[in-house]
Amino acid sequence: MGLSENFNKSKSYVAMVFLQFGYAGMFIIIMVSLKRGMNHYVLVVYRNIIAAAAVAPFAFFFERKVRPKMTKSIFLKIMALGLLEPVLDQNFYYVGSKCTSASFSAAMFNILPAVTFVLAIIFRMEKIKIKNVRSQAKIIGTTVTIAGAMVMAMYKGPALDLFHTGGQPHHDSSSGGDSPQETNYLEGTLLLLVSSVCWSAFFVLQSHTLKTYPVELSLTAWICFMGAVEGGVVALVMEHEASAWTIHWDARIVAAIYSGVVCSGITYYVQGMVLKERGPVFVTAFNPLCLVIVAILSSFILKEEITLGRVIGAIIIIIGLYAIIWGKSKDHIVSPLLEDDTKGDLALPVVAVTESAKPSSSINYVNGGGGRVTDTPVTITSS
Repeated sequence: MGLSENFNKSKSYVAMVFLQFGYAGMFIIIMVSLKRGMNHYVLVVYRNIIAAAAVAPFAFFFERKVRPKMTKSIFLKIMALGLLEPVLDQNFYYVGSKCTSASFSAAMFNILPAVTFVLAIIFRMEKIKIKNVRSQAKIIGTTVTIAGAMVMAMYKGPALDLFHTGGQPHHDSSSGGDSPQETNYLEGTLLLLVSSVCWSAFFVLQSHTLKTYPVELSLTAWICFMGAVEGGVVALVMEHEASAWTIHWDARIVAAIYSGVVCSGITYYVQGMVLKERGPVFVTAFNPLCLVIVAILSSFILKEEITLGRVIGAIIIIIGLYAIIWGKSKDHIVSPLLEDDTKGDLALPVVAVTESAKPSSSINYVNGGGGRVTDTPVTITSS
């Protein structure tokens, strides 16, 4: 019993840690495929087609009896979700990564919890009490996280050969395009920031959509399908060469399959389950782990250098993020009935069963403050 309880308490943490390993692999594979000529508009389309094809059968069989009716409101939300993450976020991220590096791209996404936290406050999904210590930790953590991202973007510093892999300097023009020019670095940083905002908005809207359409597999399949359709329209407008749609059996096909199945299909589903329990800020709070994994892998695989500025910025971001996590750690425990500071009356049921109505029970609620019995009984039918 104790083992089961511990698993239930930690399953959200375990799920998010595994997702970070999945994201780390994507950062590396995507970077390799882009450097080998993969068109990022086309990659978005193939990624979401594969994701939709992988998830749709499971959604059809496992959720066919519990799937709510599709309404116009839900469909519009799904269209917005398909635009925010599969189209805008992914395209901005791919271009930003091409202008910077895999490790820098992963590091910039560490501002996700801060951006998500701000959006959650704006849309009243997150409550802040200035005098509460945990609320103060969330605010301070958000500020520190943004400051760390600014340090990473504005200060590079000397190269650090932390893993002794012979990283290539980013300013070396003879490296065959492995490192971006300084003129493109700021552009890449801005694109990654825009991508982060789109991704954060996706988390917030996904959390809201799950309240009226609480079927994670079906929602995942719809998001990927709409992302493929909307991304296809964008690709046809932006890319006119038929050769760009050609897929070779190399890192490019691996990138489409891996990112589609792992980072869209599985990730959207797992995120949906955790979002329903913990909220969007919790889901985005584990990105520092991804940064560490990507930094090590990119140093070995892509021969990217790690600079002092990025290390300092990453440390600042991690400090801020775990302040946010600490502030969020007990949010899901608090019952909505107990969030009211006023000592409101709680209704206690008094059950009266009559012989003439055995199949059902009449429940009269007594007001705890005034001792009055409500006039209208609530009937519960026996199964």
